[in-house]
Amino acid sequence: MKNYSLEAFPNNIPIFPLPGALLLPGSRLPLNIFEPRYLEMVEDSLKTELRLIGMIQPQKNGKIEGDPSLHSIGCAGRISSFSETDDGRYLITLAGISRFELQEIENKGTSYIKGIVNWDKFENDLVPPKPIADFNRKEFLSSLRKYFESAQISSDWEILENAEEDVLINSLSMLCPFDPDEKQVLLEAETLFHRKNILLTLLNLFSEKGQRNEYVQ
Repeated sequence: MKNYSLEAFPNNIPIFPLPGALLLPGSRLPLNIFEPRYLEMVEDSLKTELRLIGMIQPQKNGKIEGDPSLHSIGCAGRISSFSETDDGRYLITLAGISRFELQEIENKGTSYIKGIVNWDKFENDLVPPKPIADFNRKEFLSSLRKYFESAQISSDWEILENAEEDVLINSLSMLCPFDPDEKQVLLEAETLFHRKNILLTLLNLFSEKGQRNEYVQ
């Protein structure tokens, strides 16, 4: 991850409230942008030095239009790649940098919303995560296999068996079809160790329930 400092981050960033779309520090999130307001958001972000967009979950039963009801914690990503399609869409990839605390919403001057944010609680997001002591990969993958079988999800097990701990845990947190509130809990986990425990709990909790078909790699 590129070296960043909290002092370099703006306190006002574009906010993209997208249910179920989880971005974590150090991870990448591909997005297909087609709504006019979010096309404007991408174009405006590309004009800035850090090219940041703040991903955040709407609260259950919250509104996205007008004055949305949003969770207080989101994650900012830098537009690391983008391309424009013939029909005017943007295909972008956000590289997760740091979580933030949303303090105030602004919806003046742009068709999309902006947020006044604070980064102070998440300085540790800017450094590599500490390895999990005594990580039992065999037990973790056993729970994951049960979940995948019950959910009819296919995957490349060789990749999962050899992935670094942080890549494994964060990728599964982002890609598994948990509901938005569960993904919010994963986002707010204090450390990689805590996120692993939450993820394992969710896998075990839903191992008896089928989800939609998905291919995770």
